[in-house]
Amino acid sequence: MKNRFVLTYVLLVIAQMLLCNYFHFTPYIMLSILPIMVFCIPTKVGTFWTLVIAFFTGLAVDYFAEGIIGLNAASLLPVAILRRPLIEAIFGPEPFEQEENITVQKYGLTKVSLAIFIITTIFLLIYNIADCAGTRPFSFILAKVCLSLLASYILSLLAINILSYDDKR
Repeated sequence: MKNRFVLTYVLLVIAQMLLCNYFHFTPYIMLSILPIMVFCIPTKVGTFWTLVIAFFTGLAVDYFAEGIIGLNAASLLPVAILRRPLIEAIFGPEPFEQEENITVQKYGLTKVSLAIFIITTIFLLIYNIADCAGTRPFSFILAKVCLSLLASYILSLLAINILSYDDKR
């Protein structure tokens, strides 16, 4: 990974911690850019290292922000596992063959939005089902996932433009 990506990634992890600690507007909305951060890990990084990075990213956010150790980490692992198949299904095999990053400029807003929507939905479903653990009604979980998806989608569009750099620059 390039130094620019690592620095940006660390700064966005800190930003996520600040979001978790200081931006609780309502119990129905959870702001998270973690799924898109894992999704944007350079394609030259294999699945094993993506899992390791996702786990420790989630654990750091859990420890310094959320308070429930392992919740973000457990929710990010399926995102890391499904990253490669999702990229290949939406963008084709060329991002991995050419070791290029996913950018809105190259692949277009529609494909990138679909990827953000899928990966954020997976994360939020796992997170909220584990977080509520039978203590909240299904309607609450559904409302929280839908509203959080909308809010996180907007933040993820900003984050993907920050994280994704053009290799030819």
